[in-house]
Amino acid sequence: MTDWKLTAGVDCGSSAVKVVVARSWAGADGELLASVVQRIRRRNVHDVARAAFEEACSAAKVDPSQFDYVASTGDADGVTFATGHFYGMTTHARGGVFLFPEARAALDMGALHARAIKMDERGKVLDHRMTSQCASGSGQFLENIARYLGVPLEDVGQLSLQANKVEEVSSICAVLAETDVINMVSRGMSAGDILKGIHLSIAGRLVRLLRSAGAEGVIALTGGMAADQGLVETIRELVAKEGSSTKRKKVGPIEVRAHSQSMLAGAIGAALLGAYRHDQLEKLGRSVTRGVIAAPTG
Repeated sequence: MTDWKLTAGVDCGSSAVKVVVARSWAGADGELLASVVQRIRRRNVHDVARAAFEEACSAAKVDPSQFDYVASTGDADGVTFATGHFYGMTTHARGGVFLFPEARAALDMGALHARAIKMDERGKVLDHRMTSQCASGSGQFLENIARYLGVPLEDVGQLSLQANKVEEVSSICAVLAETDVINMVSRGMSAGDILKGIHLSIAGRLVRLLRSAGAEGVIALTGGMAADQGLVETIRELVAKEGSSTKRKKVGPIEVRAHSQSMLAGAIGAALLGAYRHDQLEKLGRSVTRGVIAAPTG
């Protein structure tokens, strides 16, 4: 029998674990009951995943044994207590549609890579493109630069927005980009101007990625870098500049949107897809193990 499902989504990334507790109707619609983000830093990823999950359960006032399904995404090996796993591309697409129902593409901006994902109104992936292995377009690269400049990561966006004399750094190689930054510091450039140059470099790669995937219309920004207002504004600037170019007449317009919960998109998608999978298994008459984090018996 189809009814409301209580599920959790655990997105185990390379720099943080995100957990969402949700109640949804077969994964089609629902509400978020609690969300937690814990940075991994130098801790054991299994311990962080477990601690974040327990914190989310406490915030939602639910017992772990009450869940119909606990879905992991990202690093599956980091979540040992999940009922099942979903690929990150799938969960970010579903989470993007949850945050922005009109979105038909998502741009997942993570710590190690970025993905442009085309999807339909249900969040089903239609096509995708990923960045190359070079780190110069990643959140980890931006974090490394901020650390070198002595700037807290949460201040990067605001400093970039205040820039007034900008030089774009290399967008080809992280090593070359870091060399550019060192030269800029030695010339006395401000942290804000340097960070804006980094944002221009990353944004250029991301816009090209979106276009290579054939993305049009509303784009849901997901992942940790979606919280960087300076980067988001830089992407919008490049999209607007591109829109005025005669070379893009055959390509539809792009509107990028960020949400206060964009970082949670993968976990949201996992929770909703977990409810859908549970419902489908019930229809097939197959049982689903509940209480997945309970201590094993025997």
